[in-house]
Amino acid sequence: MNNIKHLVTLDGLTKDEVINLVKQADGFSKGERHSLQGKVVANLFFEPSTRTKNSFVMAQKKLGVQTMEFDDSCSSTTKGETLYDTVKAFEAIGVDGLVIRHPDNNYFDQLIPQLSIPILNGGDGSGNHPSQSLLDLLTIWQEFGRFEGLKVAIVGDIVNSRVAHTNVEIMERLGMDVHLVAPKMFQESGYVWHELDDVLEEMDVVMLLRIQHERHKNSMSISKEEYHIKYGLSVEREQKMKEGSIIMHPGPINHGVELADGLMECPRSRVLKQIENGVYARMAIINRSLAG
Repeated sequence: MNNIKHLVTLDGLTKDEVINLVKQADGFSKGERHSLQGKVVANLFFEPSTRTKNSFVMAQKKLGVQTMEFDDSCSSTTKGETLYDTVKAFEAIGVDGLVIRHPDNNYFDQLIPQLSIPILNGGDGSGNHPSQSLLDLLTIWQEFGRFEGLKVAIVGDIVNSRVAHTNVEIMERLGMDVHLVAPKMFQESGYVWHELDDVLEEMDVVMLLRIQHERHKNSMSISKEEYHIKYGLSVEREQKMKEGSIIMHPGPINHGVELADGLMECPRSRVLKQIENGVYARMAIINRSLAG
């Protein structure tokens, strides 16, 4: 990578850099303010998004950044324009940074050597989702005040989840004990797999993942009802969780599948807090790339 402060993965950041971003995001959550008045960022989303896109927009507004919105269906991509040509057009227009979500894993590899403005990755295929991981870390930090020694279960569609892939790497690097739970069809090699009921009562954090039907080439071999029975967080399972533990989910939620109806807003749930924290985490990311 060049010297521009891209944020496309967390792999290139040290533990201290990650923790500093979390602490800055926490400061924003407590009312700290930075101004990036005069900066302009283009938000290029080639996949649907509610939380990531709009929390980036809110973060930009809170920092005084002007935004340029991009509608893939009304752009020259419908005429065959490449991703490279699209981002170079925005660079030529004069934007100061790009937030990009794209269905291709590591789409940014081809762009970074040719750009003089930073890319902030809003999610690439099933590969990386650094801003989601940072908001997850912020939520955990606010709850426990530490990372070292915490036990986390990540449950669901692991193979298709950029959230899981990013979180496993950074959580383990920060000293958390990560337990992965998934049906065979959602597992991949290189990990140790667990049964939810075997680990549930020991966990400090239970993070459920959405079943990503849009990434499945074939129909699921398990019904939604069977999935919930074996891998979902039911009311009965929630009642077995240890005192002080929390529930997380990056959203959107398939209610009654990953999470029983009503649990999204139960006292243990931090799902809405994650959404709120998405603004603060993305403020920290934008400030890192554009300040000065």
